[in-house]
Amino acid sequence: METMRDRLAPVVSRLLDEDPRVAVVLAEIGKDGFAEALRRHPDRVINVGIREQLLVGAGAGLALTGMRPVLHTFASFLVERPFEQVKLDLGHQGVGAVLVSAAASFDWPAGGYTHMAPGDVALLDALDGWTVHVPGHPDEAEVLLRHAVAAGDDKVYVRLSAQTNEAARTVDGQRFLTVREGRSGVVVAVGPVLDAVLAATEGLDATVLYATTVRPFDGVALRRATEAAGTDVVLVEPYLAGTSTAAANDALTDLPHRVLGLGVGRRELRRYGTVEEHVRAHGLDAGSLRARIGRFLAGALV
Repeated sequence: METMRDRLAPVVSRLLDEDPRVAVVLAEIGKDGFAEALRRHPDRVINVGIREQLLVGAGAGLALTGMRPVLHTFASFLVERPFEQVKLDLGHQGVGAVLVSAAASFDWPAGGYTHMAPGDVALLDALDGWTVHVPGHPDEAEVLLRHAVAAGDDKVYVRLSAQTNEAARTVDGQRFLTVREGRSGVVVAVGPVLDAVLAATEGLDATVLYATTVRPFDGVALRRATEAAGTDVVLVEPYLAGTSTAAANDALTDLPHRVLGLGVGRRELRRYGTVEEHVRAHGLDAGSLRARIGRFLAGALV
């Protein structure tokens, strides 16, 4: 089965051909996919080796010269390990880049905790001006990658995952989509958790919004949904639970409301197992979600 990451090299290689501003910076991971692009564009496909701080620093240097750099490695090595460089080399210097991650929260359990990054989006929330895309299907990943590279000199994070929904949705890099309408609460499903959320809310009288761009947070769509469905809101995110609760609270600040944030728990799971076992352990499978969402929308405190 094709993954989101399978789309990365073909899409960005075409962008290298189309736009002389585009450059790719790698840290060993993913280099094989860009072998042909390296042959065609040896000055714009750069592998710095296993030096993640240099990955970001080199990308920032390219951006200072007017290039549009695309930086790629695992999420833990792209956001967490070189966070100081993300903060200073990009943010402080006022330049942009497209950071494209792989492995998501726990897509490669055998790699251990060093290769897991459930806190990546929350960490970027500490910085100003980042756009964050979280596609839920390879087709959506391609659309959002193109949006990201075309976004002028903006700072953009594209979070790719091996977990996908069965079908792609029409995404625009900005707004939440209304997938289902109800009158007893709003559930926001982010990226690859949509299928589980739809299964979990089957038969519940709830509106389901689908989010693939979470920063900026589409507070307008959330407010609009609450007009008919009420102001009980559940956020289901494939990363650290509660990451977007502040954004939802801000969107509804003048309204009495309740927000439940579901996602990856803070407790480290030291028996790494499989992706499916991690999903269940964090309560992100359809059965667990149905129980927790159902209790909350029924008025119980979860």
